Amino acid sequence: MQQRIGQGSWHAHTEEDTIRLAEQLAAWAKPGTMIALDGDLGAGKTRFSQAFAKAIGVNGVVNSPTFTIIKEYMGESLPFYHMDVYRLSMEEADELGLDDYFYGSGVTIVEWASLIKELLPPDRLELFIEHTGEESRRIALTGYGELYADWCEALLKIGASE
Repeated sequence: MQQRIGQGSWHAHTEEDTIRLAEQLAAWAKPGTMIALDGDLGAGKTRFSQAFAKAIGVNGVVNSPTFTIIKEYMGESLPFYHMDVYRLSMEEADELGLDDYFYGSGVTIVEWASLIKELLPPDRLELFIEHTGEESRRIALTGYGELYADWCEALLKIGASE
C-alpha cells in the first residue's frame, strides 16, 4: 500500500503569519507528532519552533539546541522535544536513540531534518522555509501519512496557504 502524501504552501508575509502556522499545527498536535524543519539559514526554523512550543504550553525560554542537539521541555499536556541535527553525522544521529523521541509521548521538531532523513519516521510533516523578502517567507509543507496529509489539506481549506 502506497503512503498518502499531502502538499501545500504557506505564505508568511510577517513573523506573525509564521506564528499563526505554528499555532495551528500545535492545536492539532498529539503524542508522536513529528515535524521536520529545513530551509534557508536564518529563515525562521527556531522562531517557528518557539511559537509551536508556546502554543502547546511550554513556559520559559525555548532556544536553539544547536550545540546541545536535543532540548526537552514540558508543555501543558505534551512533552516537547526540540532538536537541531546540523552538526551531527548520520552515524552520530543514529547512536542517539532518536526513535525514543519520535515514537514517544511528546511532540518532536527537528531542525535540519533532511540531514538525517533516513532516520525519520515514515509518517511526518516536513516544512521547508525560504526567504521571499525582508520579512516574508514561503513555507512548503509535505505531509507523509494520513494524519499529515490531512493537515496539509485542512490548511488549504481554512485559507492558510496562498
